[in-house]
Amino acid sequence: MTPELSIIALNVIIIVLSYLMIYPKVVGGDLNKLLLNDLIASVMAIVVAGSVYWGSNVAFDTLVTTCNWFWFTLLTYTLLEIPVMLWYLKKYKISLK
Repeated sequence: MTPELSIIALNVIIIVLSYLMIYPKVVGGDLNKLLLNDLIASVMAIVVAGSVYWGSNVAFDTLVTTCNWFWFTLLTYTLLEIPVMLWYLKKYKISLK
């Protein structure tokens, strides 16, 4: 498995577990709880990726440029999470106002 694919798989697993199993039970329709728990989930993705790639000098290809593990994890987590978060906000009728 390539380093890029391993981080993308990690991000997908964390997002799926968070939005389909944990958040409905813990967060429900509370925006503040959602933001706090999502911050914890994204930090967890960065910590796990860091535990594998810290100091490795592996270059991650973003199709536009290359970057280190931290920025690749943060970028891919954000891009994968946005549609799932929008779905969750709509399903639980959470307003951003």
